[in-house]
Amino acid sequence: MPKRDEGPLAERATYKAFHMVSTRWADNDQYGHINNAKFYEFVDSAVNSHLLIADALTESIGLVVDSGCRYTSSLKFPDVIEVGIKVDHVGTSSVNYGFAVFRRGANAPAAIGHFVHVYVDAETRRPKPLPERLRAVVENLKAD
Repeated sequence: MPKRDEGPLAERATYKAFHMVSTRWADNDQYGHINNAKFYEFVDSAVNSHLLIADALTESIGLVVDSGCRYTSSLKFPDVIEVGIKVDHVGTSSVNYGFAVFRRGANAPAAIGHFVHVYVDAETRRPKPLPERLRAVVENLKAD
C-alpha cells in the first residue's frame, strides 16, 4: 500500500478540490470545540459531494476500509470550514484519499488525514473494478 502523506502540515495547493461546510451549534462538544468525529462527517460529505456533482457515483458502493486523522488545532461554531481533498493512489477497485480541514481563509489545516474507499458490488459486497467515469474523476484529483 502506498505511503500516506501526513508528514509536515500540508499546504492548500496540495489539494485539488475544496468543499465548504458551515458548522452548526450541535457540532460543538462539551469542551467548546467541534468534536473530532464531526471531522470525518465533513470529509465524507466533501468527497461524496465532489463525486455526485461530477456524476461519478454508480451502482458500486465505496466502503471505507482505512482512515486516520491528525488534529493540529481546534475549530468551533460558527467557523466555516473548507475541506481539501486529493487522491494519493488509484487501484483496481480502491482509491486512497488525502484530506485537510481548514478554517475558511486559513493557510494551516486544523486536521490532516487519509481514508481508503474500496468499491464493491452493491449486492455481493465483493470488490469490483472502478467504473470508467469514477476512475476519470478520481484521477483528476491525483496529487502532483
